[in-house]
Amino acid sequence: MPSVLTASKFIGYLILALLLASLYLYSTPLKTTPTMAAPLKHLKIAPKEAHKATVIFLHGLGDSGQGWLPVAKMLWSSFPHVKWILPHAPPIPITLNQGMSMPGWFDLSNLSRLDDPAYDDETGMNKTLASVDALIQQEVDAGIPEDKIVLGGFSQGGVIAMLGGLTTKRKLGGIVGLSCWLPLSDRIEQASKSIIICTAVFWGHGTNDPVVDYSYGQRSVGLLTQKLGYNLVPKGQTFARPGVRFESYPGMAHSSSPKEIEDLREWLAEALKE
Repeated sequence: MPSVLTASKFIGYLILALLLASLYLYSTPLKTTPTMAAPLKHLKIAPKEAHKATVIFLHGLGDSGQGWLPVAKMLWSSFPHVKWILPHAPPIPITLNQGMSMPGWFDLSNLSRLDDPAYDDETGMNKTLASVDALIQQEVDAGIPEDKIVLGGFSQGGVIAMLGGLTTKRKLGGIVGLSCWLPLSDRIEQASKSIIICTAVFWGHGTNDPVVDYSYGQRSVGLLTQKLGYNLVPKGQTFARPGVRFESYPGMAHSSSPKEIEDLREWLAEALKE
């Protein structure tokens, strides 16, 4: 098994991602709003051996698929049959960015009301979900079973992964949410009434997150276990289907860490087991 990403390299990758994101802070607002979702541009890492599974991972606000490429490459070496797809969010006006355009999966207006459905950009989320589902369908058309497809993301990307994975009728192999929250809780609860709970979930969150407060992660996992019927995976256990593995990372801010990536590696090994 390859060595775990060192802390110094990981910090370097995060700094690079933040620098790339900052390029969008002073860009101009979009002049028009497309009426239909455009196909998502993306990076792709082909499997080393026969293609048997796919991981689709969505980046956070202001980033691109490039920002998570180093992590995907590190995990890729442990899964020779897995293709990795890293979509790029299109530039859209973001209220938190004074209406200026930056890469985003949906609009954000208030970091203190992230899990309040009244503040959710449902239209933007639906548009992104349609584009992400098109990527999933491409994999299915290529012969990959739905239960060998994992949908995941970080921050805003994790929100889309959770919303899509919890409301789709597809039987995905798993859902990954890192430093994120559950949006449109009423819609998710309604969808759960007509969907058989059978998906494995990995949720990681830093306790010192200054952007998406740790309490959002706690409340979101509480919704999954108390209202949607998911079981919480006991500490020390790697995986359960269905089940939510909730990992807290003391001191971690709005980022990831070598420990979180290693935990994710272990979980993926079970989720995509042949």
